[in-house]
Formats: sequence, structure tokens, C-alpha cells
Amino acid sequence: MLAARLPSSIHFGTSSWHFPGWKNLVWDDHEYAESALSRKGLAAYVRHPLLRTVSLDRAFYRPLSASQYAGLAAQVPEGFRFVVKAPSLVSDALVRAQDGRGQQANPAFLDPVLALNEFIEPALEGLGSHVGALVFQLSPLPASMRQRPEEVIARLGAMLDALPRVGERCAGAVIAVEVRDACLLTPQLVQVLKAADATYCLGLHARMPPIEEQLPLLRALWPAPLVCRWNLHRMHGAHGYEEAKKLYEPFDRLVDEDPHTRAALARVVSGTAGAGWPVYVTINNKAEGSAPLSVQALAHAVAALAAPAQD
Repeated sequence: MLAARLPSSIHFGTSSWHFPGWKNLVWDDHEYAESALSRKGLAAYVRHPLLRTVSLDRAFYRPLSASQYAGLAAQVPEGFRFVVKAPSLVSDALVRAQDGRGQQANPAFLDPVLALNEFIEPALEGLGSHVGALVFQLSPLPASMRQRPEEVIARLGAMLDALPRVGERCAGAVIAVEVRDACLLTPQLVQVLKAADATYCLGLHARMPPIEEQLPLLRALWPAPLVCRWNLHRMHGAHGYEEAKKLYEPFDRLVDEDPHTRAALARVVSGTAGAGWPVYVTINNKAEGSAPLSVQALAHAVAALAAPAQD
């Protein structure tokens, strides 16, 4: 079995689990409504041998309570870890309208008290041993902040310094920071993350440089857990989620495979796990067309790297 060929420290998964098009990939051949899968699909999702994590993207839109996290933790087996996005309340520099457009500055951006009370503590309390990566995904910054990235990083550092070292509360857990602006990929960011025992979340997204150009930052943080969110195929551009959704629904096949990114990511996964560090990789349907099939392909690539050479 493919899953048995992977180290137990590797946790592959998807972004959420509510997609009816995953019939015969994750679900059985019954037709399930999206609403039913949102409520009850996690228990079926975790039975897939390769799916050992999932990204709780909905936490970005509204903070979850400790009891909500506990309800999710009760549905997963030992060894399953969650990747959780911090609420936009603290991770977005702007207050946004329904269509995503920034309306005004967010006064709570990177507020350490809100980060602790609305995200870190509820997640630690509710998920317990199922905490994997707690991710602050910094949404695209306004132009005024992009011109002064050092100020944003200093503000980020002040917040991280005020948060607990989550690995001391849950072995293998880590706080990670994902960005959507390449101007933040600086030595100062490395220093801030190291000082807080946090790591960089490898964000594979069209707004960011390709994987090879982000790897130097990971090397500067080594050794550390690997956190990666493969979100969107580069061909669709920085604002291509809706385009990708239209092209890829119902997400039941790989449409635009990206073997180059997959191979590079497989090498990073293999090296990190081989050194004994946890790996958390979640993949969106918009990366190649079907997140479960992308996970399968990535798992094959990692397993192949570990296979003994044949004469």
C-alpha cells in the first residue's frame, strides 16, 4: 500500500473536504450533497489512507471556538493532524467587503491578544494532540505596507513573541507564517520566525515566486518542520481562483498537472521527513484539478525517492 511506504511524520491532505466530485476518490459511489459532506464528511475523509491532515480554511472567515475544534478532533484517528488558518480578524491588514475588496485598515492586524484568544488557545484546547500547523496567512498587503515590509515584519515578530511555543504544548505542532507578497521574503523574516520557534509556510500560489525561489528561505530556517499549502496553479495568475474553479469542477481528475512543482516539493518532503521532522502539506483542488489525486501523485513521487535503486 502506498501509504505504508511513507514515514509516519508525513501528513498529506486537502483544503477542506466538502466536494461531491470526490466520489470514488474519497467517498463511495453514492451521490452526496455538499451540505451533507460539510457536516459529516470528515469521518469518511479520514478513512482514506493517504489523507492524514486537512486545512481548516473556514477558520479564516470566522474564529472557531474550543468546542468546535473539539468536535472535529473527536472525528479523527490518532496521528491525524489539522492545519488551521488564523482568522482574517488578525491576519488581514484590511477589512474587506463581501467581494474581497479592501475597504479600510484593520486595526486588529497582527494583534497578539486577539491572536492568542481567538486562535491559538482555542485551537490548542480543542484539538489537543491533533494540532499540526497553526498558520497565519497574511493576505495581500496594501501598497503602503508593501513599500515598508520591514515594519510589517517587525509587527509580526512582536505578535509571535507574545504567543506560546505550541510545540511545548503538543509535540510536532508548529506556528507557521504564509505570505502573499514576495517583498516579505527577507532575512528579517527568517530572524523573526527563528526567534519565535515558528516556521515559514511554503505558499505555492501564483502571487508568489515559484517553489525554487522560496526554498532559500526554508534552508535558512533549517532544521524545522515543513508546512506547505499548494493553493493555485501558476497558469491562472494571482486572481485565478474563480477561473480555476470553473475549469476544474467537479474536481474529479487532474486537468493541468504540474510535475515540476510536484517533483521539487517531493524532494523537500523527503528531506524533511528523512531528518525526522514533521511534514504538513495540504493541496487545493485549484492546484491541478483534484486535490486527492494531487496528494496521490505527490505520495508516489515521495515514495519513489525513498525506494532503493534497482540494478
